[in-house]
Amino acid sequence: MEYNELGKAILGLDSAIRFVTIFDTKDEKILYSEHNPGTTNLLSKEESQESLQLAINAWKTRSKLASKIGKGKYVLAEYEKIKRITMPFDESHLLYITTDVGSNSLDLIDKIKNL
Repeated sequence: MEYNELGKAILGLDSAIRFVTIFDTKDEKILYSEHNPGTTNLLSKEESQESLQLAINAWKTRSKLASKIGKGKYVLAEYEKIKRITMPFDESHLLYITTDVGSNSLDLIDKIKNL
């Protein structure tokens, strides 16, 4: 699946999804990044970039322990205003997704895995 298609498919899974980014961990570049139409940005472009970079760095740090504890399946962070899901799509692509706090995150993660 092409990454533009994948990003749009993820955005279309649930109206609670606010933002989707697909990041290539080998080439260190963003392949797709879009907000759901009608979503109000809570962070500036620079703050969004910083948040993404922090999540990527944290994922890489955790991955160093994979030989002992297994590969990470997802990370869910819940804040007062959003939830953030970071998860691998495959061996070299990381998904960074934000949702409304009322979203059913585990159901959403299952839907994404089935794409």
